[in-house]
Amino acid sequence: MNLLKNVKKYGMYTLLLGAALLSSCGDDDEAPAKENVVEVFTDVKLVFTNVADAGDVVTARAQDLDGVGVEELQILDEITLTSGVTYNLTYEILNALDPSEVEDIGAEILEEDHEHQFFFSFTTDAFEDPKGDGNIDNAADKINYSDKDEKSNPVGLSTQWTAGEALSDASFRVRLQHQPNVKTASSSVADGDTDFDLTFVLNIK
Repeated sequence: MNLLKNVKKYGMYTLLLGAALLSSCGDDDEAPAKENVVEVFTDVKLVFTNVADAGDVVTARAQDLDGVGVEELQILDEITLTSGVTYNLTYEILNALDPSEVEDIGAEILEEDHEHQFFFSFTTDAFEDPKGDGNIDNAADKINYSDKDEKSNPVGLSTQWTAGEALSDASFRVRLQHQPNVKTASSSVADGDTDFDLTFVLNIK
């Protein structure tokens, strides 16, 4: 009789221990990886506004009508600036796949500015300021960033440019990097993922 009681008692202990081990294993399981939501860019517009005359605005567009399809953003316009004029460069960035529910991706970039940075390259000395050829090849090269994130790192949703001497068929390239958890004061185009990379023909008259 005592033997039967002991078997029942130790059997119960074994069951309880097994349940505890299973529970522990379940707790140690890694949580499912957070899904990476890919932004869709269908419309990107560069907006150069004359600092001295807000009515003088130059725009250049790129568009991708098939969104997540095989087509990339296509350049629709050239950039034509006036020599010696200083411009503020801003953007309109949209996901317009659904015309009834257009998403303002620019607003999302602003909200997540600590994860984004715009980089630039251009024909050497196309601008009086900044001089050089941009910071895509060297992140330390000068760009006139007008905005910063909460850690005082550059963003580039707003920049300033003074057009140089007249030229034609030059180039102006803008590249947006998405840099979650890696953006620093010295971030470069090698950090993070590229959201878009566009090269426009640049004319200065």
